Amino acid sequence: MTNHDDGPEDNGSTLPRRQLGRLLREARTRAGLSLEVAARALGWGNATISRLENGRNKTVRATDLDALGGLYGVDAEDLAAWKELAGQAPVRSWLRTYSDVLSPNFNTYVELESAASELAVFQPLIIPGLLQTNDYALAMNRAVQPRVSEADLERLAAVRARRQHLLTRPRNPCKLTAVIHENALRTIIGNPKVMADQCRHTADMSTLDNIELRILRQEAGLPIGRLVTPFIVMTFPKNAQGKPVEPSVIYAESYTGDAYLEKRDDVERCRHTFRTLVGATMDARSSRVLLREIARSYNGER
Repeated sequence: MTNHDDGPEDNGSTLPRRQLGRLLREARTRAGLSLEVAARALGWGNATISRLENGRNKTVRATDLDALGGLYGVDAEDLAAWKELAGQAPVRSWLRTYSDVLSPNFNTYVELESAASELAVFQPLIIPGLLQTNDYALAMNRAVQPRVSEADLERLAAVRARRQHLLTRPRNPCKLTAVIHENALRTIIGNPKVMADQCRHTADMSTLDNIELRILRQEAGLPIGRLVTPFIVMTFPKNAQGKPVEPSVIYAESYTGDAYLEKRDDVERCRHTFRTLVGATMDARSSRVLLREIARSYNGER
């Protein structure tokens, strides 16, 4: 019996492995096999198949895929697609350079973000990371992590800068729709100069064709009828067959910990909430005008 269970793992799964895992699980289900029965038939441990289906193995061997394909009765075309996914490199391998200052959970988020074709962001507290200036990001990280060295704060800001490239890359830039509460613009991070520069930068970014920015005024109250914490709806591009390479994912931030929601009901509820929030905002042009007005007001405070 081959010991598959001691294979290497990493923190967080890459998108290709997650997609492969989903295809493996679907093939097993179509074959009418439980995880336990499939593992027993191959002489593997249950955890081996579970890790493969959850995209948690660092590498996936072609011989293992051959064994699974034979057991599930998949055709040569599907098997070839499995192997292609297994051979794809991890998304955004540059993240490894910063692994000592990023949590594994956030590594997973950045992998998902970098592969998304559309992001819908609601942020009631701060400027969304993809729109932050370097000075704003540094000031915020200093406040949140006062014991972190300046060198590591600079590296965290560098990660943010690398992430922002997905909005400005020449080919297929990510589409961003952001709803920012006015409170985020009025909360001083750093000092008035930092805020003035941040508001101007946000306004400038909103002129890009792939970015739509809406401000939720304080006067709008609670459009949902309750407080809504920050969340992001991540939508992924479609493959040659017209199917998304990943189902949409919700990234929900909170003080006690972040969560990833993938169930269809959760995704649809967040999409509905986002549409309701957008309906309560200023339009894109008025939002940009307000950003520039607030920037001027910060300039007057210096």
